[in-house]
Amino acid sequence: MKSRNTFGIHFVVRIPKQQKNGLATVYARISVNGRRSEISLKKKVAPKDWDEAKGRAKGKREEIQKLNGHIERVRTLIADAYHELVQQRKTVSVGAVKSLFLGEEEETMTLRKLVEYHNRETAHKLAHGTMKNYYTTQRYIEKFLKEKCRRNDMSLSELNYRFIMDFESYLQKYKPKDHHKPLGNNGVMKHMERLRKMVNMAVTMDWLDKDPFAKYKLHFDKSERGYLTKEELNVLAYKTFSIERLQSVLDMFLFSCYTGLAYIDMANLTGGNIVKGIDGGDWLVTNRQKTETVVRVPLLPQASVLIGKYHDHPKACNSDRLFPVISNQRINGYLKEIADICGIGKTLTFHIARHTFATTVTLSNGVPIESVSKMLGHTSIRTTQIYAKVVEHKLSEDMQNLRERMAMGS
Repeated sequence: MKSRNTFGIHFVVRIPKQQKNGLATVYARISVNGRRSEISLKKKVAPKDWDEAKGRAKGKREEIQKLNGHIERVRTLIADAYHELVQQRKTVSVGAVKSLFLGEEEETMTLRKLVEYHNRETAHKLAHGTMKNYYTTQRYIEKFLKEKCRRNDMSLSELNYRFIMDFESYLQKYKPKDHHKPLGNNGVMKHMERLRKMVNMAVTMDWLDKDPFAKYKLHFDKSERGYLTKEELNVLAYKTFSIERLQSVLDMFLFSCYTGLAYIDMANLTGGNIVKGIDGGDWLVTNRQKTETVVRVPLLPQASVLIGKYHDHPKACNSDRLFPVISNQRINGYLKEIADICGIGKTLTFHIARHTFATTVTLSNGVPIESVSKMLGHTSIRTTQIYAKVVEHKLSEDMQNLRERMAMGS
């Protein structure tokens, strides 16, 4: 059976930077499946005595003949290491060949080690919320290994397309034992997407010879972004509560509707985030925690009124924040109560508030999509175009209403 691996050995020389006129060191360059690594032979040669094309020393002097003999012995030993891996059906990688030649025990990289390494190395680069999602994916992988594979771990070399499809099927059928809902298709796809990113890291690090995700395609269901209509936003804007906790939560939600800020970005706001803009008016300037993108939003009058309302609030002052912030979990509970009281049949979240800013407040009122994209802190305008489609749907409804009114008048 013909091997699908590619393998090559070539010998090169390197001249130390500090010794430009000195002797060069000979290295064996190993190439396996497009990846390469070099091993020093700890032998020296004058650059003028080296044949770069042939990868060997030139001349008939005794020391040249000895060097070329050593090079050929190394070539044979490296080739033997490669063929031993192939015959034993072990993972063939440049690292495995190098380790076998050097007599080192190459550490077997496993799936759980990969996940732990990825999460440890990216924890300082990704937002806290994003890392929470990776930890959730990690728990699902561990559950799958234990419940379906009947093992605690597996070598990365065993990771194949069937494993990926079986893991996807497991997630789709998984029934939580606690109060959580089963995963929808898009939830499953997000876990598969995170696993694929971790596997890509393994391929890049030469821990995995072949990408098992090469033929796998993520299949997200298209979903419309929920948002409040103008009428629903007005209902909330004109509502007042005698219970302070409900009123402050409603005000923070409305502030997000008028600025497009995510919950965490709203929660971190201080007086220093309000600056005078180029137009002389108050602007909100902050960094999106999720993407670290700078966001600049000229404040609408409604947003300025809400800020002023909490200027002397004890809790806001004590924490040096613009609003008396509480946890996202508690806020979502209060928002559900507010929606019930106001007769709004939508689940109110700060995602809904952000989407409302994009659709009802800005795009529907003729603000250019490029400006909306900048105010939302999107790194790509394609993300903002999702909201534009929602607005087009609304425009279609408005035009249909116009047609009906014109038909009645004729």
